[in-house]
Amino acid sequence: MNAHPVNRFKARLGKEQQIGYFSTLAAPVVDELLGSTGFDWVLIDTEHSPVDMAGVVSHLQAVKGTPTSAIVRPAWNDMVLIKRILDQGAQSLLIPYVETVEEARQAVSYMRFPPTGVRGVSGGSRAANYGQTPGYFAAAEKELCLLVQIESEGALGRIEEIAAVEGVDGVFIGPSDVAASMGHIGNAQHPDVQAAINEGFRKLKAMGKPSGYLTTNEAEAQRRIAEGVDFVGVTTDATLMVRAATAIVQKMKAK
Repeated sequence: MNAHPVNRFKARLGKEQQIGYFSTLAAPVVDELLGSTGFDWVLIDTEHSPVDMAGVVSHLQAVKGTPTSAIVRPAWNDMVLIKRILDQGAQSLLIPYVETVEEARQAVSYMRFPPTGVRGVSGGSRAANYGQTPGYFAAAEKELCLLVQIESEGALGRIEEIAAVEGVDGVFIGPSDVAASMGHIGNAQHPDVQAAINEGFRKLKAMGKPSGYLTTNEAEAQRRIAEGVDFVGVTTDATLMVRAATAIVQKMKAK
């Protein structure tokens, strides 16, 4: 018999700063490699990457033996998608495009079993070690971590109300979509976009709500870390490979 696993990411959330990256290439072996390089977390993306449900399992297996914690982003705030991902053993989820308090409450309900939620019940899932975890239903929910993603100027204006929803453990601000919603698509570093994001982080900090962010801009990543953003994505697997490959090719071809 196996005890229910502790969610290391959740245990550290709001207590220690955690640095991570986004996994977008549908390559579990890359996560296996990067999992031992010092990252605190990896986000397994199913929204903008080709990762399917079987792929989620492969990624979770790849990082299981490493110090890196796994977060999974469903393609949408959808009851069925969330149920399936939780059943595969994911404990931390980042829900994209949460715009309202009601949508945040829906996400909470999708993470919880009845009577407090609407998550479908399976005692034989991978999350329950195929029925071999004693007391799975009693232990599972306290180890789940719900992060909601703010991706528009309108949602930023409601960030305090969304963050205050019971069951929301952290709030992630997505700069690319915020920029697009403000008329600056492809330019998340625009002063107006950065000012709006800064205000969002200020509100979250005042509430004591853990906050998250992703940027592949190294200077901004360092700034967000210095500001105390709780979980900062500082790169993606694709960005790492492109930058490293480009640098070495340019160096070798230099005349």
